[in-house]
Amino acid sequence: MSRRDTHGESVFSDRYGPWAVIAGASEGLGRAFSTELARRGLNVLLVARRAAPLDVLADELRRGFGVDVVTAAVDMSSPDAVTAIAEVLGTREVGMVIANAASVPIGKFGDIDPDDLERAIAVNCSSTLRLARHFLPAMARRGRGGFVVMASMAGLQGTPMLTTYAATKAFDLVLAEGLWHEYHPTGVYVVGSCAGAIADPNLAQVKQRHAVGTLSPEAVVRETLAALGRGPRVIPGITNRVASVLMSRLLPRRVAVGVMARNTRDLRPAE
Repeated sequence: MSRRDTHGESVFSDRYGPWAVIAGASEGLGRAFSTELARRGLNVLLVARRAAPLDVLADELRRGFGVDVVTAAVDMSSPDAVTAIAEVLGTREVGMVIANAASVPIGKFGDIDPDDLERAIAVNCSSTLRLARHFLPAMARRGRGGFVVMASMAGLQGTPMLTTYAATKAFDLVLAEGLWHEYHPTGVYVVGSCAGAIADPNLAQVKQRHAVGTLSPEAVVRETLAALGRGPRVIPGITNRVASVLMSRLLPRRVAVGVMARNTRDLRPAE
């Protein structure tokens, strides 16, 4: 694969480097983002709650791609998470941020612990907001950079059994769209990626059968990075794009919510 960006104007690492920050980097989609960005020549700061898997991934990336890697065992639900990340970074210049950390409370709304609902808002909304506020102004001053907000197709309408998670992802998508318009003239590209089902260890724990349109983490990463500079949102996967048109434009809202309810009825909380 070429290391050029979406317009073929410059080497990817020049456009979005020298450092990338990946929040939620330890497994699944975050691991795939970390690997792909390292493959494209970016040094990476890996962020997640658990230090051990970050250390394993960091060693793989150093050996596999010859990039610099640092880790930060940080809980993104903390109001001080971004401050902690900044302390680890020091004077390193960040040209790419992946806001991928997520908390997914599953079940009927009234059965979920209120603390878990609050955590979803803290991780999925507040931490993304703080990452954007910390890193985007500096990117704009340099006139280059990229910021990826991982939203979800669940956030395109109400999604029973994922009600709070879906609401947080609606916030993320609208935030990304506004930031895209504000920062695009500065040379900083923001995109909200509305991923559908992703074939990673988390999906296997919570759902018995893969949904139609399920993609690998690597496929989601490739389409998301390719969308930088092209528009405010991307929906990876042709099947998911067709489904989004059907759900958002052709079906009445109450029917769309009912479709999502049927798709999520076999979800179960991860053990």
